Amino acid sequence: MSFLRNTFMNAYKGRVYPNHWDIIALLFALGLITLLAWQARQMTVPYQLGQAIPLSLDPSYLPGYALRTVSRMLIALIFSLLFTFIFGTWAAKSRRAERLIIPMIDILQSIPILGFLSITIVGFIALFPGSLLGPECAAIFAVFASQAWNMALGFYQTVRSVPADLSEAANMFHLSAWQRFWRIDVPFSMPGLLWNTMMSMSAGWFMVVASEAISVSGQEILLPGMGSYIALAIKHANMHAIFYAILMMLFVILLYDQFLFRPLVAWAEKFKPGQVGDEREVRSWLLDLLHRTRLLRYLGIKIHHVFDAFVNIAIFRSQPKTHKQPSPSIHYEYVTEWIWNGLITLSVLSVIGFAGYYVLVNIPLSAVVHVFFLGLATTLRVFVLIIVCSLIWVPIGVWVGLRPNVAQIVQPIAQFLAAFPANLLYPLVVILIVKFHLNVNIWVTPLMILGAQWYVLFNVVAGASILPKDLLQVADNLGLKYGLRWRRLILPGIFPYYMTGAITAVGGAWNASIVAEVVQWGDTKLTATGLGAYITEYQAAGDFMHIALGIGMMCILVLFFNRLVWRPLYVLAETRYQLE
Repeated sequence: MSFLRNTFMNAYKGRVYPNHWDIIALLFALGLITLLAWQARQMTVPYQLGQAIPLSLDPSYLPGYALRTVSRMLIALIFSLLFTFIFGTWAAKSRRAERLIIPMIDILQSIPILGFLSITIVGFIALFPGSLLGPECAAIFAVFASQAWNMALGFYQTVRSVPADLSEAANMFHLSAWQRFWRIDVPFSMPGLLWNTMMSMSAGWFMVVASEAISVSGQEILLPGMGSYIALAIKHANMHAIFYAILMMLFVILLYDQFLFRPLVAWAEKFKPGQVGDEREVRSWLLDLLHRTRLLRYLGIKIHHVFDAFVNIAIFRSQPKTHKQPSPSIHYEYVTEWIWNGLITLSVLSVIGFAGYYVLVNIPLSAVVHVFFLGLATTLRVFVLIIVCSLIWVPIGVWVGLRPNVAQIVQPIAQFLAAFPANLLYPLVVILIVKFHLNVNIWVTPLMILGAQWYVLFNVVAGASILPKDLLQVADNLGLKYGLRWRRLILPGIFPYYMTGAITAVGGAWNASIVAEVVQWGDTKLTATGLGAYITEYQAAGDFMHIALGIGMMCILVLFFNRLVWRPLYVLAETRYQLE
């Protein structure tokens, strides 16, 4: 309170009076705070398990449902950023932590949202008895599980690829690890982090139906929101409600693009390396509004000073070294590394042994073999779709990323398409398959593209957007041919970002298999052969043992192919294709 009082007193003494732009901005802020306060009150109303939550397909309820869904997604996004900053940085800075954190993220991103809900919903309901806050927290956690892994992997990749000259500058100025994080790592990673954040918001939309329609102990909990509205519309085969949901989604995505992502993208332009003078500046009307204010700009300067004090806090500062510190012996490092690797290996083998014994005791071996072959069927779909996505979206992503004016137009369109839930395409897919007697195993798989292709696109756009403009100008001046330009500059420059997008796309495709291999419209239900359909079937039956078997098999297959294929390529991207 003293900070605000002193700030306003100084503003008064300096004749920094509010203008009409300040009034507009303050009214907007007060309206936003009012909406968030209403949402917080709705999240904590009394609730008992089994109690029916009223839900209507009347379109007049859609604005309230949209507000509740977006609030859950924004809360999950805050926790995802916190997770990204902590674990993404830890993995990038510590080789030992990396060997534990990155495989864990590989596993977690492959676990379906239904798997998280099956485990967490009971715990959250027990943590908040008699309150709707329990199911709300479970839904927020499920959205977090669809957002965090992509952001953490992208941030980890960019922190590891900080150019050597920036690291040398940090050493010259004796920046501590805390200061280096805020002055070097975060600014350098900001363009890529923003595109990954937009992708994560879209991923949250893609899984919003599963996160708001929860089943526990034979009870179905439909939390008021866009996801539950869509689920109810599909159940009743209400095409008009589907149409209203699509319109509301488009409106909401355009709204938070203008009020959140467009200002952040414009602000992050200053962190891009090698800007060209005649390059078109990214603009945001909200930033322009704030720049026209008088009192709020003064308050923003004061907040910036507080942030500087936070970054330069004395207890985190490093002192210049007066003498060379003795380095640990090679023998000590070797022994420590061997012990650490041994502990990780022992832990993994123990978990696998316990889980394998538990499954084999309760489930016949023939069922395990059957699930393995179902997993191979889904794996084949995933890899085919990743190849198709790469061939389509890498050239498009590079074209968009090298043209900021085009990126401004494409950004909201890509967000809407990436956020489009596959469930809304069920009517078209079911009608086409039934009418033309198509093969279900082939024609439901394109739905998995919706959960995979955008990871590739957004990461490639992020990589292309920070390619050094001086190198691009040199390539133009030398008159490099189109093929040579791609082989020598563009592909090596975006390769680390593409690998991050490809790895997360694999996890997204596996998650999408849960909703893509079983499609339903009204009373018509089509099921493809695959691991996603297997998990969905036993989720509906409440058979936790078979759910665990399906999720475990999915994790094993994803981890195996990540170690065999994706991780060596990721290491190649880090060691050979980093911009110096």
